[in-house]
Formats: sequence, structure tokens, C-alpha cells
Amino acid sequence: MEPAPVAPGSADTPSDPVGGAPEPTGGAEAGHPHRATAWPEARAVAHRAGVAARAGREPRGLPLGRALGQVLTGPLPALADLPSFDTSAMDGWAVAGPGPWHVREEPTVLAGHAPAAALAHGEAVRIATGAPVPPGTTAVLRTEHSRTEHPDGGRRVLLHALRQVVTGQDIRPRGQEYRSGDELLPAGTTVTPAVLGLAAAAGYDELLVLPRPRVEVLVLGDELLTAGLPHDGLIRDALGPMLGPWLAALGADVLATRRIGDDAEALHAAVTGSAADLVLTTGGTAAGPVDHVHRVLHKAGATLLVDGVKVRPGHPMLLARLGADPARPHRVRHLVGLPGNPLAAVSGLLTLAAPLLAALSGDGPRAEGGPYAEDGPRTEDGPRTEDGAGSGARAPVPYRVPVRDEVHGHPHDTRLVPVVRRSGSAVPLRYHGPAMLRGIAAADGLAVVPPGGARPGQELDVLDLPWPPTAGAAPAQGACFT
Repeated sequence: MEPAPVAPGSADTPSDPVGGAPEPTGGAEAGHPHRATAWPEARAVAHRAGVAARAGREPRGLPLGRALGQVLTGPLPALADLPSFDTSAMDGWAVAGPGPWHVREEPTVLAGHAPAAALAHGEAVRIATGAPVPPGTTAVLRTEHSRTEHPDGGRRVLLHALRQVVTGQDIRPRGQEYRSGDELLPAGTTVTPAVLGLAAAAGYDELLVLPRPRVEVLVLGDELLTAGLPHDGLIRDALGPMLGPWLAALGADVLATRRIGDDAEALHAAVTGSAADLVLTTGGTAAGPVDHVHRVLHKAGATLLVDGVKVRPGHPMLLARLGADPARPHRVRHLVGLPGNPLAAVSGLLTLAAPLLAALSGDGPRAEGGPYAEDGPRTEDGPRTEDGAGSGARAPVPYRVPVRDEVHGHPHDTRLVPVVRRSGSAVPLRYHGPAMLRGIAAADGLAVVPPGGARPGQELDVLDLPWPPTAGAAPAQGACFT
């Protein structure tokens, strides 16, 4: 059954732009003066911050068996020719000159064995696939394209070709695939199973890679339960179980998911004492009585790079650069503060954490020609942020898909709406309020809706989710009127 479109008059209308539970309000009126950053610029700032932090991360050599999913820190040159000798591409006969050929009385030349003695003009010897061809060989004749005879009834054997023999046929010449020193892969390539095979064939026992970015998740809120049904004003923690696997899918090494509650001192100790490259907090980014993230960052001497983003849901998100690790002063650490509402937190994850992690990881296999492009900062209504000066860093950009249905927008901010792909179009899902996960659980991605909304057929950027698209049709989703 097809998902229902986002309907006018639902929770998407400007009078209720967030759908359901309202988002907490930050900003100068709440005691934290800042200019919210435009959504594209916020992603660019996060990516540039990751690029800058990557310079302080030391590459390491990993055995091939442990390098899967890592990112190459430099180009991969071949250490040897492939093939490293002229080799037979087929089972058959190594022949010299035109036929018929006199078959030498010796064992078949096999792969992994020393080559046979040189062939004289008019001679042939049986050979197996992958075996080194003897010197003097002009072609390999496939078994099925040949016949043999004993012309005088004795031991002498003549080999005849059943098809025309072309010089060089079915011989893989030395260096046919690559020569020693050829660049096989560029820096920034993610190590896939095929890359492991190529590296092994090229002579590598280990690969020099960037270590995975280390992330620690700090779940805030005294109202959160870890088990059982909600009761007495307590609710289940949806973010703790979700964020760790999501970050791992983005290429991070999740050190821990810790529940801090609403304790400012405990939060300060956790942030300043973390060994992670990125600390991720949930909730506490606005200006309520137990919203401690801004105060903790100020006390810790952090630098705010993004303090609020013009996006719904999730606008109270933030990005900060933390003080250096005393044990490793060249390592730069960051904190991404996510809103506490689940879909708003997903918005913050994809807006700030994903570009930062992509840059820390080296951008992976799509750093060239994929959804990454030169993208300077955009300052639609204010000065650039500290990291807003154009640096030439490549910021992740989504791909574009036409939206099937009308989507109402916020008057001033970007909206991120869960969608599924159907017949080449993006179909918006209804459950898209900041506190809702039902829509994103069925989604293939998040459509980026510009201020003012989108009409049917309009092309929108879509942020992919870091796992395969949902199989089959998404479940029907009814209207969400509030």
C-alpha cells in the first residue's frame, strides 16, 4: 500500500510548523544569543571542521583482515606487476609458431610450478590455466579447439588446431592489469572486499588507513526509562538504542552510550573527560531550567561553531569545538548537541554529525564525483560563522529527486521530511513531527524542503539513510492532525 501524501492543513502548516510536540525555543530571547545558521551552511561548517580535525589524526597500518570499512590515507600503488609473468588464460596447449605442432613428452605445465623449458619452433606442451607460459610460446590453444593424432602409430603426437590461431591468444602478458608503481586507488577510498582482493594481489599485507572516528553518546534527561512501559510522566528512551547503531552505520567507532540525566556536573565531567573524537549529546540544547549544554560548553572553554540551524525539526542543534586532549594535544575534539525529540535528533545527526564524521573518515568512496562538491558557506541573513570562511573543503551534498506530492514548508526555515522512493519520485510520509519516529522508520531518506514548501514534481534534495532502502511499499500512514 502506498504511503499517504502530506496533506494541507496537517501538522505541516506554518501555524504549526513542527507537527505535534513543539520544539524547544533557543536564541537570544531565551538567554542564549546566537544567529541560527542556514541549513546548507551548517552542513558545510561541520564538514570543514572535520577536515581540519582530520589533520591531527594519525594513520595506522592494519592487516588486510582488519581493514574492511576503513579509509585509505594515501594512494595505493602496485608493489608488483600483475600478472607478474606471462601466464596462460586457459587450459590447453602452449604452442610455438604455426601448426601442426609436435607435442613434447613432458608433464603438463601447472600453476604454481616453474615454467617449462623454452619451446622450439613447431613444438607444443600441455598447460593449465594460470601456469607460466614457456619461453618461445606464441599462443595458447584451448583444449576444445584442438585435436591430436599419432601419425605413425607410435609415441609421436601431433597437435592440430580446429580454429585459426592468432599470435598472443589466451596469454595474459606480464603487467596486463597493472605495472609496479601504478596508482590503483586514490586516497580516500573506502576498503571494500574487492579493495582487499586488489590490495592482496598487488602485494600488500596491510593497509595504511585512517582510524574510525571515535564517538561517545551522552543521553540526557531524568524522564527517560530504559525498560518497560511509560508511566508517571516517564517515557522510554528512543535515542539511546538508535544513535549507536546509526553512528556505526556512518563509519564511527561508538565507545559508549551513557545516560547522564539532567546533572550539569556529571555532564561537564563526561564532556571534558571523554576520549572520543566526537561527543554527541541528546537534549538540553535550548534554554529550559535543565538545559545545561550551553553552560557546560562555556565552562569547558569550548568554541561554538554552529549555535542553532534554520531547519525544522531540530533547529536548537549545535556544534562546538572542545579543548584539546591533554594526552594528545594535536587531536581536535568536537561536540554535536542534538535536540531531545527523536526526529529532531535525527535531523541534527544528519545535518551536523554525518558531515563531520564523513570528513574525519576521509569522505570514503564518494569523495570524487558523488554527493560531495565544492560548497562554500551561504550566509542568507547574517555574518559568517567562525569556520564560515571559504576553505575549499568539500561539503556533502544530497542528490535530487522529484517530489510526488505537495509539501508545505516553514515560512523561513528548511524542512526535513521523511520520504520513500516510488517510481522515480519521493513520496512524503505523514509522521514527521519532531517527536515522531514512525515516519523515519519507514523512510528511504529525508527530503530537503526549502522555505515556503514544494509543489508536486519539484526536484528536492534527498539525504540518503546509511542502510539499504526499505523493501516493498512502506505501510500506509494516516493523517497527523494536531
